[in-house]
Amino acid sequence: MKKEGHPPYQDILFVDTATGHKFVCGSTLQPEETETFEGKEYPVYRVPISSSSHPFFTGSQQFVDSEGRVDKFRKRYARQATENKEKPKRDKKAVKAAAPKEEKKEEKKKEAKPKTTAKKKESKKESKE
Repeated sequence: MKKEGHPPYQDILFVDTATGHKFVCGSTLQPEETETFEGKEYPVYRVPISSSSHPFFTGSQQFVDSEGRVDKFRKRYARQATENKEKPKRDKKAVKAAAPKEEKKEEKKKEAKPKTTAKKKESKKESKE
């Protein structure tokens, strides 16, 4: 293996620029700036957001919403529901076309039932004998 294939692993001081929180973690980063932390000098890498400043981890997440999302949804669809109730739309052609299909389905069911029951009765008679 090559001797210089990977950058050196070292402890680095990470500084959260939003809160000023500092923590030491190992990394292969090579920052030029250095700072003393807890009596030892570390290379410094500044991060814009860390767990100490991110709203998810701090619990200070706030929604600036003058009207709630659920309320907006209910308002929008409540209007549509009332409009649909007032004006029932029925297509005469669709109603006429649907009626023969339903009749055909019922006829098929009636035809299918006697055949299956007759076979079952015959098989029961044979098994008893």
